[in-house]
Amino acid sequence: MAGSQVPSSDFGNPVPQPRQIFAIGLNYAAHAAEASLAVPEDLTVFTKFVTALTGPYGTITLPPGTVDWEVELVAVIGRGGRNIAADTAWNHVAGISVGQDLSERTRQSNGPAPQYSLAKSHPGFGPIGPLLVTPDEFDDPDDIELGCAINGEHVQKGHTSDMVFPVPEIIARLSAITPLLPVDIIFTGTPPGVGVGRQPQRFLSPGDELLTYMRGVGEMRHQMQAPS
Repeated sequence: MAGSQVPSSDFGNPVPQPRQIFAIGLNYAAHAAEASLAVPEDLTVFTKFVTALTGPYGTITLPPGTVDWEVELVAVIGRGGRNIAADTAWNHVAGISVGQDLSERTRQSNGPAPQYSLAKSHPGFGPIGPLLVTPDEFDDPDDIELGCAINGEHVQKGHTSDMVFPVPEIIARLSAITPLLPVDIIFTGTPPGVGVGRQPQRFLSPGDELLTYMRGVGEMRHQMQAPS
């Protein structure tokens, strides 16, 4: 029926089958500081596997370990290419959404080298949504508020204007190395406020509700649950 409300249960991941998934680490100086790491001089890049992606509402099963939250702007490539210039990069973006780069910190820090991709790719560890919004809908696509809350307590709030490498620069630097393809997803990094950077550290527990938002896109809600 025209004008009727679409129930939230009908919203799914707006980009369920990306060809490539890129994720950028330490892309906010304050987040690098809370992790006791230097602000990178070039992109810190890892991937998430496509089976980690899920929609904006529902439950997420917590694996053993310590699961942390990371709200992020997600950019979806519309027109791909190689050696894309930063000053035209927004023309290659089909839309913007909000995502969570959920991370199991115990596995991430195990071994002689960090296990970023495995630790961040459990099922449900890449929720995206509820909407995909074209960049022209924002007054300034390089300055958008985003954040998240646990059980109503705000734990992250930031602005994408604080990125070390803004979205156009990320696209330029990635495409200088590898061609970007239509429907590629880029998780662009998280502002400060993650659980591993707190004193004492804090992680998600069964029963927690994680609310994730970005102004102009909307909010996601997920209930954490123990393995069955």
